[in-house]
Amino acid sequence: MALSANLFLRQNQSLVMTPQLMQSIQLLQMTYVELTQFIAQEVEKNPLLEFPSSEGESGEREAADEPYPQQADDAGDGEYENRGETLSGDWYDNGSSSRLSDELDANYTNVFPDDGAPQRLDAPELVSQWKSMPGSTDGTDNYDLDDFVAGQVSLRDHLAQQIPFILPDMADRLIAQNLVDQLDDAGYLQADMAEAGERLGTDAEDIERVLAALQTLDPPGVFARNLAECLAIQLRQKDRYDPAMQALVENLELLARRDFVTLKRLCGVDEEDLLDMLSEIRQLNPKPGSGFEAGVSEAIMPDVVVRPSSDGAWLVELNPDTLPRVLINQSYFSRVAKNGEDYAFLSECLQSANWLTRSLDQRAKTIMKVASEIVRQQDAFLLHGVDHLRPLNLKTVAEAIKMHESTVSRVTSNKYMLTPRGLFELKYFFTVSIGAVEGGDSHSAEAVRHKIRTLIMQESPDAVLSDDDIVDMLKSGGIDLARRTVAKYREAMNIASSVQRRREKRALAKVASF
Repeated sequence: MALSANLFLRQNQSLVMTPQLMQSIQLLQMTYVELTQFIAQEVEKNPLLEFPSSEGESGEREAADEPYPQQADDAGDGEYENRGETLSGDWYDNGSSSRLSDELDANYTNVFPDDGAPQRLDAPELVSQWKSMPGSTDGTDNYDLDDFVAGQVSLRDHLAQQIPFILPDMADRLIAQNLVDQLDDAGYLQADMAEAGERLGTDAEDIERVLAALQTLDPPGVFARNLAECLAIQLRQKDRYDPAMQALVENLELLARRDFVTLKRLCGVDEEDLLDMLSEIRQLNPKPGSGFEAGVSEAIMPDVVVRPSSDGAWLVELNPDTLPRVLINQSYFSRVAKNGEDYAFLSECLQSANWLTRSLDQRAKTIMKVASEIVRQQDAFLLHGVDHLRPLNLKTVAEAIKMHESTVSRVTSNKYMLTPRGLFELKYFFTVSIGAVEGGDSHSAEAVRHKIRTLIMQESPDAVLSDDDIVDMLKSGGIDLARRTVAKYREAMNIASSVQRRREKRALAKVASF
């Protein structure tokens, strides 16, 4: 069979993901910090992009605040008419100040040398980026609180400062440094003594001896290998590790089950002493290394602000502090783009800059659309609280604003809304639907969890609610929920079972009656 070339006409439709489209999608799901870093990188690469300078706006604002225009320096004496004007501070700098000082035996020189003329800005366009530049502050309260924040000390640095005082031998310090490197963020030691001894070429007894010394360091409980050892270390430092407390610490699984009868028998104490011991246990720190975080906690910036309007509706606005500000320098393009090589490069930069500004504008509009629809759907929640949170999914919002579900999902990722009810992530408003009894209105899963938590908090020691009782009470309120679902929600909220709650509440009530 001979091979031959043929022509075929075929029509198909496909979606082409251009680099600009991919970057627009990534831009949509970026947080405020990620977006700021991305724009800073684009400004650094693109000569036509620049951050807006607030100097022109501040100058206009200062000029508008002045009641009268500034007089010229060559204005003659006596030209000031009776218009209620006040002479400027420069009046004290002329020769009359020395004459009045001699005649009246007073000093009219400036007693506040720091209140001089404004310092000249060396580079006005860089003032917003460099706080240490001369003239970047106007002498008012324009200081940054970050300059006064003390640097955080890590757990390893904190321990390294104490080790030389308890371990004078260099070999012991080497073992201690190896154990410090194996601490987790909570301060627990995640190491095997035999394996550590083989790696360091020493006996396990030496490592245990060094570990016993390290367990006396601050914070109390550090270098523990489990929770029981962590609590025991802290109790020893408080001189409260007696035989009864030791028995309690060694049987934490019974404490988790609220098996107070067995604990009283093992510890050899009555119910009142046992509850006092439990109170001491609660005051201990199960994670001694949690106070030495390696990362810096950043405040959450809300992307959308919702507040009530005068007509009874809700006013939805984008937070201006999270809106990126970037400008395109068209005049620089017209001045520099003269020859062919420069024109080709700057044309590409101009195209990239125009794409970035359009993408930022589209991003703001999309966030506004999604947030407005969420507020419209969850109007009852904003008025009455979490009990009235409606079930909502991405498809409902996407169909309302005529966008794809993936777009709504990207918009709601890591975005926050500030409401009169508090600060919430946009994902918080999307919950699954719980069926209602006899065809009533469906309920949100978050609202159902809140109802379960409220019912358990209101129960009395003599009438502790079981999961079946909660199911019956929810059904009487129009919520059809299975018992296993109630148990799953209760465990997710870290609420003990009815048996454990009954034991604990009866013990507390008996002690309170004494």
